Amino acid sequence: MKEDTAVRILDKLEKQEKAEGGLPLLLEFYRELVRLQAGAQERIKFPLIVPDREDIRKRLGERLPLLNGIDSLNLDWPLVQEVYSQVRGLFAGYPQLFGESAVRLKETSALTREAVGAWFTGKDLPPAVLECVGENLMLAVIQATLQPFLAGYSRAVTDRIEQGLWRRGYCPVCGGAPDLAFLKGDAGARWLLCSRCDTEWLFQRLECPYCGTQEQDALGFLTDDREVYRLYFCERCKCYLKAIDLRRVEGDVLLPLERLYTLDLDAQAVQRGYHPRLYRR
Repeated sequence: MKEDTAVRILDKLEKQEKAEGGLPLLLEFYRELVRLQAGAQERIKFPLIVPDREDIRKRLGERLPLLNGIDSLNLDWPLVQEVYSQVRGLFAGYPQLFGESAVRLKETSALTREAVGAWFTGKDLPPAVLECVGENLMLAVIQATLQPFLAGYSRAVTDRIEQGLWRRGYCPVCGGAPDLAFLKGDAGARWLLCSRCDTEWLFQRLECPYCGTQEQDALGFLTDDREVYRLYFCERCKCYLKAIDLRRVEGDVLLPLERLYTLDLDAQAVQRGYHPRLYRR
């Protein structure tokens, strides 16, 4: 996420804590995670050349995201290991949220390139990193570890991306799947938010970003009484996507925080037989 976004999130959660006399445990955990990731992002120095507009235009024209695998980031592995240690320690401190097995995260070994590569491409994690904890928990820990690195790269290249060149269902920067959408502008244009690097990109209103269908009989959405939040669903692939209509909201909306504020929509979607899409197609 952007540096100012992290500051705004922390400020908003502080105000919520004062107003309510405390924070729900999940938001308390998230606040600490944002602090950790923001601190890590300040220390990241990318030993890479940001592509120019012409190179970006060419790659997007070939339907390829800018990052050609996790190695394209030229990660500072000692820093990755340090952030990983901090992240797994944070997760281990909240067994009420992640189960008693989270405590065993402290016993896991260093994060390997193989594990990071598998996470980035949506493949099964190597057994060696799953000796102590389950795969879903380890995936969450790896994503939380790599988020500052991916978000920092996104921040460096996003302004060079021409939105008209990319209307695909996966992130133009890292290839990740979206996990949130938002509507804005007079026409209510729909934008997607990457689940991994927080890149925002323009997308069609009447198309499933996961399977690409434009069949109107397969697409639909539910909304709340105020028509602020939407739950898009696709009958073809059975995936769902949460969305917020910024035209109907006053005040500051922090999209990464909205992921947590809308967990009830995730529950509704699962109850109706839909599921999230975690990786690019």
